[in-house]
Amino acid sequence: MKISHLFLILFVIFIWGFNFVIIKFGLLHIPPIFLVFLRFFLTSLPAVFFIKKPKVPWKMLASYGILMFALQFSMLFVAMQQGITPSVAAILLQLQVFFTLGLAAYFFKEKLFKSQILGALIAFCGVAFIAKNLGAEITLSGFLLVVGAASCSAPGNAISKKMGQANMLGVVVWSSLFAWPLLLCFSLYYEGLTAIGDGLRHLNWQSAGAALYVTYLSTLLGYFVWNDLIAKYSLGKIAPFTLLSPLIGTVASALILHEPLHLWKIIAGSLILLGLLLNIFGPIWELKKQQTQTSLFIE
Repeated sequence: MKISHLFLILFVIFIWGFNFVIIKFGLLHIPPIFLVFLRFFLTSLPAVFFIKKPKVPWKMLASYGILMFALQFSMLFVAMQQGITPSVAAILLQLQVFFTLGLAAYFFKEKLFKSQILGALIAFCGVAFIAKNLGAEITLSGFLLVVGAASCSAPGNAISKKMGQANMLGVVVWSSLFAWPLLLCFSLYYEGLTAIGDGLRHLNWQSAGAALYVTYLSTLLGYFVWNDLIAKYSLGKIAPFTLLSPLIGTVASALILHEPLHLWKIIAGSLILLGLLLNIFGPIWELKKQQTQTSLFIE
């Protein structure tokens, strides 16, 4: 992987990790599903009139928008509105890595190295450690909502991979066009006009700034860069980097929101970081070992 691409990945992961704190500010006054609606409404309009539709089938764009944008983020935002802290939400969402690796192996026949499997198991122990603390800063319904959000991300990544070298900025913009009408219907049905109206009347700079951040930094910029890199590299190589976002989210939440940094969070975060390191560097070590053994055998 090029150094420039590595820095781009880390930049996006920082934006996404900090995003969890920003969402909390947005949810102070805006109902969660309506906030997701605003995010993708602003992402698609007016950009859809200036950015050409990518050479991707309509069905693929619709599936990506509904799975990756509408379903994933509506479940995540509702879970955070119900009291789940940014750090816990950020860590639990990393279940998407395991779902993505499994889909990559099954549908794209990507090889899974032993170190990747071990890394996934170690990281899963970190997630399970959080599950043990149900009732501390997380409810069962919130836990299930975030797990559901993670399960939507994996097929979304797989669809992105099948898009190949499509114009990824166009993919984000045109996929959002399929997400926001569904989200508006969800918001009107579950949250109602009264809650939406109250949120808009009490809109302040924090909530407005949060909506702009999740739209233009987290969505437009973040997904454009992320999807472009997925097209260049294997899912198994790119997806594990998302395990860094909960660490960023945890630190940001502790510094900005003064969220308590409990021992169980530190243990869980450490396990996830160890799993990430094994996922990234393990295959390199295994390939070098195989090459060494092969050269010795030839000699």
